[in-house]
Amino acid sequence: MRTPYVFILMSMLLAGCGSSGATTGTHAFERQQNAPLTLDAPLDPYTVEKLNAILHERPNYRLLPAGQQIGLISEAFLGTPYVANKLQGSLSTPEQLVVDFRGLDCFTYLDYVEALRQSAAQPDFMKNLLRTRYVDGDLDFLSRKHFYTDWAYSGTYKPAQDITAQLSAHAVRREKRLNQKADGSAYLPGLPVVQRTVTYIPAGFIDKTVINRLHEGDFIGIYTPLAGLDVTHVGFFIMTDKGPVLRNASSHSGSQKVVDSPFLAYVANTPGIVVLRAKE
Repeated sequence: MRTPYVFILMSMLLAGCGSSGATTGTHAFERQQNAPLTLDAPLDPYTVEKLNAILHERPNYRLLPAGQQIGLISEAFLGTPYVANKLQGSLSTPEQLVVDFRGLDCFTYLDYVEALRQSAAQPDFMKNLLRTRYVDGDLDFLSRKHFYTDWAYSGTYKPAQDITAQLSAHAVRREKRLNQKADGSAYLPGLPVVQRTVTYIPAGFIDKTVINRLHEGDFIGIYTPLAGLDVTHVGFFIMTDKGPVLRNASSHSGSQKVVDSPFLAYVANTPGIVVLRAKE
């Protein structure tokens, strides 16, 4: 667990795909807790232009099923550069509501698309991003949804439901203590350990039956057997003219941007998938 490879991997999982590392600093955290909440996140010109363009198109498809809306919104980000460590905050640094479309990691990509699906105007988007990214909309490092399955199991507002077990009779359940490494230490110090059953479909059983049961816009998490983590990467299931793809913010050296990866070829080289579906 202390090899350079694992260190790099953990950095990617807990920073590059939607979470950031934690440092100690109780007094700073107490000041953060007492700070007034504001949704006035600074937006760069590119983000403002893209946000307004997507919101302008929303009335044209707002009556479509949730998954089809996700497909259309996510398409607008194809080609966007992959940039890790986008979110800002820790136990010692006040959490900020980050909105930046100039670069995405795999999890902020999901955040933005889901929040946009729920929104008709910029103020709506800010509020929906807050409740999508944070448990009960609490802008705080400890309330951030650091784990993919938090979307289905944490807080009052859950943007998605876990449908993995419904897709295959070969789905496997594993008990996880999220945030606890194999040696008992925490990935993110100060963040409580969460006991959770994680269900996934092993790669060898992702067949045509599973593909036929997946819906456009389903959230796909790449399962990991590593202690304390649920997935290592996330994206969207999208059906194209060339077949099913995983639309994702790829950190691979040959991509480094939002791409459509052939779905079956991609998941064949993984332990399996955890599937969440957006609520209508």
